[in-house]
Amino acid sequence: MPTPDSPDGFVLLWSGGKDAALALDVLHSQSPRRIEALLTTVVEGEDRVTMHGTPLSLIRQQAGALSLPLHVMRVPAMPPNDVYEARLDAALTPLLDGGFRTVVAGDLFLDDVRAYREQAIKSLGATALFPLWQRDTTWLARRFLERGYRAVVTAVDTTQLDPSFAGRVYNEAFLDDLPDDVDSCGERGAFHTFVTDGPSFRQQVPVVTRAEEPGERMHTVRLAPGDEEEPPQ
Repeated sequence: MPTPDSPDGFVLLWSGGKDAALALDVLHSQSPRRIEALLTTVVEGEDRVTMHGTPLSLIRQQAGALSLPLHVMRVPAMPPNDVYEARLDAALTPLLDGGFRTVVAGDLFLDDVRAYREQAIKSLGATALFPLWQRDTTWLARRFLERGYRAVVTAVDTTQLDPSFAGRVYNEAFLDDLPDDVDSCGERGAFHTFVTDGPSFRQQVPVVTRAEEPGERMHTVRLAPGDEEEPPQ
């Protein structure tokens, strides 16, 4: 938590994916300030990260590997803005009362997403910070790999990518195989990821794919801890 000498704590909106990990990495490499807490959003009743489909249990393992406290916000599937904002208020208010004043997000270049976050966060008395904003996404993708981060693709939007991309390792081969019109970081929602290792992690968070879950639009893979025993046949 923030200290009396440093009251302006940073809380990072944490999806478990590469953009959130990059935001932490870039911020820590270019600023003396540090992320002191994570806030993740999951679908209530499922406890899986919105859009990404990652189980909350794996997000908790990531937080442990990062040595950061994790705060959880639960929302209905596809919540209307007023419901989302009410849940955000309930989740952030205790942190703001504890001295946090800046909310960090890994958004890259979508102006409408940034404007909405800024408005919602400002209305609660906090400041939004976007350390990746308008950086070249091809460079960011390569930096992620060069820095030694590892990730798996958890979900793809089948209107933008073939379902076969789900479950793949996010690596050079994955980037080379992306269609020209799909952003290297998936900023337009083409795909989502789960980070399993990297220089910010004290230990790896290994995962295995248990099943594929086709949806009307999103094709998701079911992740489980890599050390979990195989289910009986």
